[in-house]
Amino acid sequence: MVRASWSTWGLLGVASLGGFLVAALAAGGQKTERSKSGSWRLAEPVTYENLTIFPVVSRDAADTSGYITLEEGLASGEVVVTEQGGEILRRTRDAAPMGLPLQGGGASVNQLVLIHRGKKPLVLLAGELVSGGKQDRIVAKDRIVAPGAAPLPLDVFCVEHGRWSSGSKFSAAKIIVHPSVRERAAVDQKQTDVWAAVRRGTTSTSSSGAAGSPRISAQALDAAVAESARTESYEKLYQSSSVGVSIEAFTEEVQRRFDRAVAKLKGQHVVGVVVAYGAEVAWGDIFASPSLFERYKAKLLRSYAVEALARPQTKEQASLDDAREFLRPLEGRESVESEPGVYRWRQVTQGHYAEIELEALRPAGLTLHWLKIHRTG
Repeated sequence: MVRASWSTWGLLGVASLGGFLVAALAAGGQKTERSKSGSWRLAEPVTYENLTIFPVVSRDAADTSGYITLEEGLASGEVVVTEQGGEILRRTRDAAPMGLPLQGGGASVNQLVLIHRGKKPLVLLAGELVSGGKQDRIVAKDRIVAPGAAPLPLDVFCVEHGRWSSGSKFSAAKIIVHPSVRERAAVDQKQTDVWAAVRRGTTSTSSSGAAGSPRISAQALDAAVAESARTESYEKLYQSSSVGVSIEAFTEEVQRRFDRAVAKLKGQHVVGVVVAYGAEVAWGDIFASPSLFERYKAKLLRSYAVEALARPQTKEQASLDDAREFLRPLEGRESVESEPGVYRWRQVTQGHYAEIELEALRPAGLTLHWLKIHRTG
């Protein structure tokens, strides 16, 4: 994908989601036309308290069945994540287990080792949590790992400040951290900022004159650390009753409303969401297919719910026009990283906004995940 093409796609010039180029916004309408086939649009929003979620809907979908997620790979054993300097078990031809030492010296806070033994490319998203080892960590950046690749030094951030003991192997936590933490990993790339976001709840400084106190306050998080999450473990901290609110109950209500709303969108496929807190459109996660979005949906909705609970309560709501405006392509500073024949990662930052695109290069160019952030602070 060439950078020049982004400046010519019009108002909703998002990447080639589902493999189709997005053309200019139809005059006065909600939807954009894709090349030769179908269209996609923002559906009516789903609202609960200060959280508004706009489903992104498409009549088209790429085939993403040939990819495996981190959670699926860890559960099946096709993917192993371990500390540097540890070892994994592999099977010899006679099925006997044999230790395989991992190179790289001792364990490191910000780097793990990932072994991919499966037959499908592995998709990693920034903010996915793996638990265990010497500290719980989150993936630092979106990327794709080719099947049969050599052991990969995996960049990560710690979300368990205070523990450095026992264990070397990691399991899937079935959690994506909430946007304030995920942003600090994906864009700022600073460990101290990640720790601060875990402990503070939200790093957003935006507020409304009519806004009330957040349901999860910094004081409540301090109490949770003191009582049940002494190592400042993200997972324990945000599951603690000491935070003063049931995150799971809030999440279940958000999921119920979202599922009920999208069930009415017959003949369409939900491939992602745009998310607002109060009147601020703050986040967007869009995937190449409804099936790929579905594999992440529960974790993503929970992450948005945690952020909503940590932000001030308000009755203000973002509109469809606000959400459409949020999808304007950025024209700022660009960074690109790639592995030939595997993937290309592209980030554009402009003012308080950041846009990240993960493109699979084989078997054909396909944007698997598109992320946009209204940066906090």
